[in-house]
Amino acid sequence: MPKFLIQASYTPEGSKGLLEEGASGRRAAVHQVVTDLGGTVEAMYFAFGEDDFVCILDFPDAVSMAAVSLRVKASGALRTRATPLLTLDEIDEAAHRQITFRPPGT
Repeated sequence: MPKFLIQASYTPEGSKGLLEEGASGRRAAVHQVVTDLGGTVEAMYFAFGEDDFVCILDFPDAVSMAAVSLRVKASGALRTRATPLLTLDEIDEAAHRQITFRPPGT
């Protein structure tokens, strides 16, 4: 299953909701939306600094991740970044694929 690193920061309204609901409530909400789409939550951590929390999610496909991303961003409570994560074996496979590429100007 494809893995994604999620980095998120709360908007002021999202922070107010977090203060009311607590971290365990947010963990439950993330778990629910991910499992409803056939995925799993590998890890979830709250942080401080540029990001308020990070998590690693497994989804059956990129479309499921995109669906969650669109819905979360539309809520206005969070700003998120989703980064696809690749295994070492996947990078090895990519490195061995024959690709024809001509750089600009050559």
